Amino acid sequence: MTTTLRPTGPLQHEADGTRSRAYEVCVNSRAVGTIEIATSVSLGPAAGTIRSLHIDGPDRGRGRGTVAALAAEEVLRSWRCNQIQVSVPPQAVEATRLTTALGYVERSRNLSKVLAEEPPTLPQSVSARPMTDDEYALWSRTGLQEYARNWADRGFSPEEARAKAEADLATALPDGLATADARLQVLIGDGETVGLLHLGQREVRPGEHGAFVYDVEVGSRWRGRGYGRALMLLAERGAWEDGTRIIGLHVFAGNTPALALYESLGYRTDTVNFAKPLL
Repeated sequence: MTTTLRPTGPLQHEADGTRSRAYEVCVNSRAVGTIEIATSVSLGPAAGTIRSLHIDGPDRGRGRGTVAALAAEEVLRSWRCNQIQVSVPPQAVEATRLTTALGYVERSRNLSKVLAEEPPTLPQSVSARPMTDDEYALWSRTGLQEYARNWADRGFSPEEARAKAEADLATALPDGLATADARLQVLIGDGETVGLLHLGQREVRPGEHGAFVYDVEVGSRWRGRGYGRALMLLAERGAWEDGTRIIGLHVFAGNTPALALYESLGYRTDTVNFAKPLL
């Protein structure tokens, strides 16, 4: 028996510059499921994604999903995509098993937390103030380089990584330090600047808008002293003061200390982002 993809409509060109198409998964022309593929608005036009994949109950466990996913990769190659990312909820055991069996590796995670009824209190040993113009100029330059390096380490070409970093910064901070709904703060400890925070607002979970921790950074001299936890409490306090009750963040795979900190503060994984190159 032959498993193929049959388009259910024309190729869609979205307003955000992405394109997508929905298909039926067919076995000898008999529909047994559905799949939707697209290019990625956040990762760039050379990155594809499988938005959804469903195989009907009677046909599960027969390799239909595997063949459908491989066929989707071929379509994305024809769209000149050089990589693919899929996001899987941590509780989706079968989807995770299929993803890893096809050679995808974890790239990052999206986490979120519902805030308590009262804002958190910062440790008495620290305080916070707004970032100055000079501090913003230095942070935006060095932070852009570090962010681009993280994506280059995960399969992006240097040009693609730089373009993504610049696009993400422009989206998050279109007016720089004066961007509305953005908090750019530094943390003071022992009379010195020990860390910084960039907190904004965006969709945290599908259909749920909230606060988002774009960047939290402790200076190398000051790590291991609890300042990372203090910065996260500062972020949660800022979100609470801005009237939001959900806060989210993104963490790259391999950043075990950061993930452990977030989980200790009550953050839970919403999606695990897997990726692989399309050779």
